[in-house]
Amino acid sequence: MLKNIGIIVLLLLPEILFSQVRPEKKVRSSGNIANNVQSLPDRSTGSKKDTITSAADTIATIDMYKIITLQRDTILVDTTLTIQKEYEVNYLKRDNFGLLAFPNDGQTYNVLDYGLTKFNPFPEFGFTAKHSAYERVDDINYYEVATPYTDLMYRSVQRQGQILSALFTVNTSPNLNLFVGYKGVRSIGKYINARSSNGNFKIGGSYNTKDKRYFLKLHFTGQDFTNQENGGIIDTNLFDTGDPLYTDREKLDVYFRDAESFLKGNRYFIDHTFRLSKSNPNSLVFHHQFNFENEYFTFTQPTVSSKFGEAYTTSIDNKTRYNRMYNLIGAAYANKTIGTIEFYLEDFKYNYFYYTTVLNSGGVVAIPNALNDRIDNYGARYTYHKDKWKGTALISNSITDQSLTNIDLQARYSFDEQNVISVLYQNMNKLPNHNYNLYQSDYKFYNWSNNFNNEKINSLEVEAKTKWATASLQYTILKDHLYFSNDWAGSEDTSVYDSLMVSPKQYAGTINYLSLKVSKEFKWWKLALDNTLLYQNVEQTDNILNVPSFVTRNTLYYTDHLFKRALLIQTGFTFQYFSKYYGNDYNPLLGEFYVQDNKKFGDFPMIDFFLNMKIQEFRLFLKAEHFNSSFTGYNYYSAPNTPYRDFTVRFGIVWNFFS
Repeated sequence: MLKNIGIIVLLLLPEILFSQVRPEKKVRSSGNIANNVQSLPDRSTGSKKDTITSAADTIATIDMYKIITLQRDTILVDTTLTIQKEYEVNYLKRDNFGLLAFPNDGQTYNVLDYGLTKFNPFPEFGFTAKHSAYERVDDINYYEVATPYTDLMYRSVQRQGQILSALFTVNTSPNLNLFVGYKGVRSIGKYINARSSNGNFKIGGSYNTKDKRYFLKLHFTGQDFTNQENGGIIDTNLFDTGDPLYTDREKLDVYFRDAESFLKGNRYFIDHTFRLSKSNPNSLVFHHQFNFENEYFTFTQPTVSSKFGEAYTTSIDNKTRYNRMYNLIGAAYANKTIGTIEFYLEDFKYNYFYYTTVLNSGGVVAIPNALNDRIDNYGARYTYHKDKWKGTALISNSITDQSLTNIDLQARYSFDEQNVISVLYQNMNKLPNHNYNLYQSDYKFYNWSNNFNNEKINSLEVEAKTKWATASLQYTILKDHLYFSNDWAGSEDTSVYDSLMVSPKQYAGTINYLSLKVSKEFKWWKLALDNTLLYQNVEQTDNILNVPSFVTRNTLYYTDHLFKRALLIQTGFTFQYFSKYYGNDYNPLLGEFYVQDNKKFGDFPMIDFFLNMKIQEFRLFLKAEHFNSSFTGYNYYSAPNTPYRDFTVRFGIVWNFFS
């Protein structure tokens, strides 16, 4: 592997070094785009002097390439090589601090930082462990570019496969942008029955009229996640000893050799606004948002496993279906002095169902085959953005019989570009996810019908970003918390899990969660030390919400220019660690993590060595991942019976094109 990577680098390096030097040619760009960019603060770490090449009238600078979120926050395309880029070259394409990867790419993640959890007052599909890489509405970005823009990412995987992500976007006119993107993952993995094969496809665009009265954003996503599920290794003692015979991980026996899960979802989304007045910006604005999404989750297993108990059939084929339709209609009044006030109505309809019904011994329905309902809400949103202040206040409540409320307050004050303080408060009465209330399976135990209370969530977060450090403090109170746990008493030997009889529960007590996260980078000469530390504390009567008390990531690296500044290199070490705790275990039948208090894991170092290079818009990432695995002890796990990743050499490329 190392030899092949070395050959690739040697072949590519001269070609890239001497063929990518760009003459400063002119590029045709819209006057409107240029004018808009001039008033935009530079949120990119790239230089505004960077130019994009093509023949035309004016020079296109990097700040003419904008990424726009659904909430209309604008981020400039960034082609720099920073330590943050090193953190983002992974399966999720984002910084995954606080997430613990499973052994193969394309699998799920165990959550170390509970503060990453996001809440939605509406009931959701469930099967949350399978949604770690599922792109939701807020994850889809929109674009405005001076010339066609392409973003490519490639990364090698654990064994036999690759991660490939490609995005192309173009403005066919100053007012119309189109984009299409795809991320595909395929990896065999090192363990028996661990293959991943996933795909995320998206296509969409944005449009506005020349007079800025009408704005439109729309997209379609088609996403599928196929994973072979082995349930972890049976005898963890064979792994812990570090016996050379079992460093070939295919020699470790696993619980399931033929189980597979599959999650698929399609979404159709539209968000558009229309200003009533042609000339007066302080007028009524009408807003409509539409979202139709359908998903299904299947678990198949040709051979019935006693680990899940008795079955109705000789082979397992579970399939849960779900669709929902959401409409928002609102009217807002915008004023430059007082801000924007919007009143809206929400209509949410869902259908969660099976094609079977479970009867008891008397022939009476014991487990129904569907949940469906219609939820109507009214709400108000106030937005203020002037000078150094930006804030939003949202409140919504149900009109229909369901007890659903949501209060969301956010405020941000910017002293300057380097010093910003933010406060977020959320008070939510959340309806349970559907798979807590209804589930059917060919396994007899995994059939239930419940009517749980709403979860009550109170959360306050304060974040300060300063030129000295970044710190955030979060305090969350949970009541009627829903979770999964194993009902099987099990063996006294904590290395053996006899059976998995997992079912949903509701905790009657109160859970108090507190976290403090601090990030700081120290720089001296060409060296830098980047640090992120997380402290968590939970007050609860029982072990329901379990998190490590301490999580840290520390990166020491060196940066320098070579070949008359044509090549930028970045090399160093990343150290990661989390304290030992009763981490959640994974149930592939449900696609969910469940609470366990039989085995603690953690307290092991994860050290990576990396060498990254940048030439123009080409970035190369080489990493020796977890290279300390063979000499610091084979005690590393992502879940009680699921080992963390062994030493692996990874190779990645990120390449941007601006024409």
